[in-house]
Amino acid sequence: MGRTVDYYFAPQSPWAYLGHQRLADIAQRTGATVRVMPIDLGGKVFPISGGLPLGQRAPQRQAYRLVEMQRFSQLLNLPLNLKPQYFPVGGDDAARLIIAADLALGSAGAMAMAGAILTACWAQQRNMADDQVLAELVQEQKLPASLLAQSQSQAVQERYEACTQAAIDAGVFGAPSYVVDGEVFWGQDRLDFVERALAR
Repeated sequence: MGRTVDYYFAPQSPWAYLGHQRLADIAQRTGATVRVMPIDLGGKVFPISGGLPLGQRAPQRQAYRLVEMQRFSQLLNLPLNLKPQYFPVGGDDAARLIIAADLALGSAGAMAMAGAILTACWAQQRNMADDQVLAELVQEQKLPASLLAQSQSQAVQERYEACTQAAIDAGVFGAPSYVVDGEVFWGQDRLDFVERALAR
């Protein structure tokens, strides 16, 4: 039986978008289970880990972020808008929808929903904070329409808070982060190391 990777991410993260399908492919190759763990990065994790919202970072860091996004978009042959129309954007509703998919359909459903949301933001110029867009994404993934209502449940909110706390407890400070056997790998550019850890 394969190992488990805890996948901590914010649904509005371009780096999660760039790494999402590769993580799915790695899990398939290694027989690993992915625990899909959306987190409140800006609201809960950054304040205690020293992270800053994008707009508060030094101009040099903001400029280099765009360079790296372009590099990885070209390297991975993934379409990416460096400055999407709907960004910055709140990720809470999208995170809860991913969790609702996980509770109803398991990891595969959550990964499909997360992939659709990340792509909507970074490749399709769609507003992932808009309920209508989220409903369209559910439909496009051929997932149950009831997920949107379920995403507003107390059980989903509690899971969201638990995922965020688990990230903090694991020492996560940025997204995406992947945790294998207690070892943290920060960033989609560490996925080669994740694969090695899962294949051990």
